[in-house]
Amino acid sequence: MKSVTIARALALLWAGFWTFFFVAEARAWNSPGRVAALWAGIGILFLFAAAVPWAWERCGGILLTALGLLVGVVYPVWAPAQLSLVSRASTTLMLCGPPIAAGAIFLMHRRALVTRA
Repeated sequence: MKSVTIARALALLWAGFWTFFFVAEARAWNSPGRVAALWAGIGILFLFAAAVPWAWERCGGILLTALGLLVGVVYPVWAPAQLSLVSRASTTLMLCGPPIAAGAIFLMHRRALVTRA
């Protein structure tokens, strides 16, 4: 049960941090409404992905893992060209590492419950 609590906290901290970051960055740069809405939408998607495992552990674990892998592939390609390699790599790890880890924990916990039964 402890592992699920850690996975939930990790997923929520990750989603909450990036949602705050996206909205704050859009406001700080005075982004147009469409751009700000896009960033807020991505943050809401992250929050949704973090909330799904609370009701459906297996689905949520798959969703978080898939989202983390998708972000890990898309962000390095889409990131601003002026970012250094170190900045690009560390941001990619911060964006994709926590959901992959949380998703894996949810899936391992679910598998342990099924094999016990």
